[in-house]
Amino acid sequence: MALPRTLSVIGAGQMGIGIALVASLRAKIPVILYDRDPSQISKGLGFMDKLLAKDVSKGKISEDDAKAARARIVSISSTSSSSSSDELNWARELAERGTDMVVEAASERLSIKEGIFRALAESLSKDAVLASNTSSISITKLAGAAVDGLGPGVSRASAEGKSCAGRVVGVHFFNPVPVMKLCEVIPGLQTSEATLERAKAFAVACGKEVTTSKDVPGFVSNALLMPFINEAIMCLESRTATRDDIDKTLRLGMGHPMGPLQLADFIGLDTCLAIQETLYEGTHDSKYRPSILLGRMVDAGWLGKKSGKGFYDY
Repeated sequence: MALPRTLSVIGAGQMGIGIALVASLRAKIPVILYDRDPSQISKGLGFMDKLLAKDVSKGKISEDDAKAARARIVSISSTSSSSSSDELNWARELAERGTDMVVEAASERLSIKEGIFRALAESLSKDAVLASNTSSISITKLAGAAVDGLGPGVSRASAEGKSCAGRVVGVHFFNPVPVMKLCEVIPGLQTSEATLERAKAFAVACGKEVTTSKDVPGFVSNALLMPFINEAIMCLESRTATRDDIDKTLRLGMGHPMGPLQLADFIGLDTCLAIQETLYEGTHDSKYRPSILLGRMVDAGWLGKKSGKGFYDY
């Protein structure tokens, strides 16, 4: 299965940077990194440089490998595109640069992702794979949004609509991407077999093991993980046990590398809340109701490690 000639990654946060890095370093694919915020790109690329330098210092890769990986990555932002007044300009620039696969790694909000997929479907070539790194949002919904990007004259059930939706797929990498060995691949209801195989081949080339999940809320990974974390937060909220005792129980009693509250901090409490809300809204099952404490901490801006405060201080 042919790998993409040029990969574009949408979003220069921790996940986007990690995906760009493994695609460049492991799969040796040229990468275009896009983010609306140029300061986020600078921050992300600086973090990438530190990761590469660390791998060189540990003898995992050579200096030449690091330089080659970094050279394969270029970046664009809204301010660097030629017409910032055109909201589709960034997607058109990706198309002009020969993008034949995109991995979207933007915020875990349906409205944001739908807007991105509408722009990509309108601008990119009709054989480009449109992938999302979402950890819970329906791939089928994103595929529908992609069809809407073709204009009101194209229905989702038409041949053109089905062809467009068929190139949308989920590629759920795990954080930190350079370290975690899994990629969960999710076909939507409309995803073609060819798109699914191209997504799997890409993940394998990035050095990952691949599992496949149906397009259900949370897929396999977060349908299991997030309720577990949410229950741990509810235990803290109800004062069943202290923060330290909850995490120690899972570390020492169950052999987990870290406790659920610390893990939530590393994931990001806003991300945990967004996924838990997706599970709850997608199933209407009360067992997925987000913890009140989790919502309050997000309201307070206590998002975990990335903000300096969550269940622990950083």
